[in-house]
Amino acid sequence: MKNIQVLRAGIVKHSKVSEIMHVMQQKRINDEIIDSIILVEHPEIVTIGPKASREGAVVSDDYEQTIVDRGGGITWHGPGQLVAYPIVKWEKDEQSVRKIINKIEDLVIKTLKDININGYRDPAMMGVWVDGKKICSIGLAFLHWVSRHGLALNYATPGNRIENLACCGLDVGTTTSLEKLGYKENNNQQISRELLENTLISNIKEILNREPIEEDLNLEDFL
Repeated sequence: MKNIQVLRAGIVKHSKVSEIMHVMQQKRINDEIIDSIILVEHPEIVTIGPKASREGAVVSDDYEQTIVDRGGGITWHGPGQLVAYPIVKWEKDEQSVRKIINKIEDLVIKTLKDININGYRDPAMMGVWVDGKKICSIGLAFLHWVSRHGLALNYATPGNRIENLACCGLDVGTTTSLEKLGYKENNNQQISRELLENTLISNIKEILNREPIEEDLNLEDFL
């Protein structure tokens, strides 16, 4: 079984992580680094994928926004959201976009199950749902079957910042967070990013068939 390097990045601007992802993707193509997964939170920003651009989606000026090259439409990033970016060279038997998306959905669903939340997929679109609301968006870009971009899992987002957006082409209010749905940790405290990170990492081996390793590395080490 191959290893996958887990990078807990903390809070980093989307533009910085995007730059690093491009570099890491090329290095993974060239076998200069092993598979990696970046766990991060971004300051608030809305990313606009090709689908949203084609459909003429409009985002209010009170959101910082940027165009990205992943699949999908509008995605909100900000506090109370765990973002995971797998920079992975997928094996021949894994090289199906649908199969890879399913693996990432399964990773989120199993993570939620382990904290007693029933997450599920909608066959009509990518992502993970809880109680009829979308709580995880997924969008990827590939080059030579090395992935970039990833998933965004909403656990305690502020105000109605995400609810006010028509994320992924859905009706306003369809995308929300676990906290807004009333979910808490077993001690009745707000679900934490640390809990979600640790639980997600614990499921990587089973779902992605890669052994997670953590070393004292920073994102800048890959530039």
